[in-house]
Amino acid sequence: MSAADFLFAPEVQKLLRVAYAAPDQPFSSSELARRSKLAPDDVARTLEHLVGSGILKRQKPKADQADTVSVDRTFIFHDELRSIALKSFAAAEPVRSMLRTKFKDSVLRAFVLGEDQDGTVELLVVHGQLTPDEAAMTAACQKLSKSIHRHLKMHVISNARFNSLTPRDPLASKLAAPSALEIIALGDTKARPPVERAGLLQSAKKKLAALSRPSA
Repeated sequence: MSAADFLFAPEVQKLLRVAYAAPDQPFSSSELARRSKLAPDDVARTLEHLVGSGILKRQKPKADQADTVSVDRTFIFHDELRSIALKSFAAAEPVRSMLRTKFKDSVLRAFVLGEDQDGTVELLVVHGQLTPDEAAMTAACQKLSKSIHRHLKMHVISNARFNSLTPRDPLASKLAAPSALEIIALGDTKARPPVERAGLLQSAKKKLAALSRPSA
């Protein structure tokens, strides 16, 4: 198995999803099996590879306690691997799937803005003509947060607000950061863009012109 194949093996992704959600927390094999929903044998076998590769490290157990592992921040590719995890199996894909399934009629665009050291993922959602139901969005985020073991911080703004962002706006600076990732682009969902005011004015002018024409 190549290094790339190993890194993106389902068992590895599931374990790293748990580990990177709480990078300073030690996990026992049994806790990892419970959270990842993997068989204990699969967890034990995958952990050997992850520890041997330097991605995870073992802690010396105290008396009457099981061995534990945690993320090794000194791993040479720690930052890159954490970024890959955020942009793929650990956060981006689950969030994309949730938004496209539950809010396909209202979410026009969506971005992962980044993740802090505590594992909180910051998201930006741009809505179209329809505004996502706040209670439904909150409930969906809470459910997903428990599933991926990450806190979600969601910003929901209109398309007009998005288009009017200035470089001084905190959201604009986060969108320009290398960690930002667009997970839903225009056209990915059934959400309809809002009707622009200019379009409404033009339509009104046409109707007025039609009404003012002399009848035959």
